[in-house]
Amino acid sequence: MTDSDGDDGLREAAQPGAGEVTATVIVDAPAERVFAALLAWERQSDWIPFTRVRVVAGDGREGSLVEAVTMLGPAELRDEMRVVRVDEPYEIGVVHCGRLLRGPGVLRCTPLARDRTQVVWHEWFHVPGGPVGRVTWPVLWPGSKFGLTQALRRFGRLVEQGRLP
Repeated sequence: MTDSDGDDGLREAAQPGAGEVTATVIVDAPAERVFAALLAWERQSDWIPFTRVRVVAGDGREGSLVEAVTMLGPAELRDEMRVVRVDEPYEIGVVHCGRLLRGPGVLRCTPLARDRTQVVWHEWFHVPGGPVGRVTWPVLWPGSKFGLTQALRRFGRLVEQGRLP
């Protein structure tokens, strides 16, 4: 666990940052099934490229600490998330509380007609690097949105095929 796991650190990390990214997908499956697939943290490795996810503490629900490690060649990005809200089958709230990635995030499931579900993944990252980071964010944002959208589309296909959760 990081130093930021204390109440003050988590409260600070929970404040929305300047780096905002959203992805949306419609999944041809009921909200309960889609939600269960989102809550299957370790299975995120199946739909987020180059990433391994595990529950470090807890049962994956509220209060749990989840770690996602993305490796691309020799580069490693560690993302620690505290699960702060589970409103089944509608919403999972997390706070990224690691050293580099910080800020709140939410996964929302909205039931639609004919057993379809809209999934919205929204993140508000604190942009590291002060003023330089805030200037570079608009350049990085399109890649972040593209990657998030592609991962969510892959997630939707796996749920529709019955391969998740």
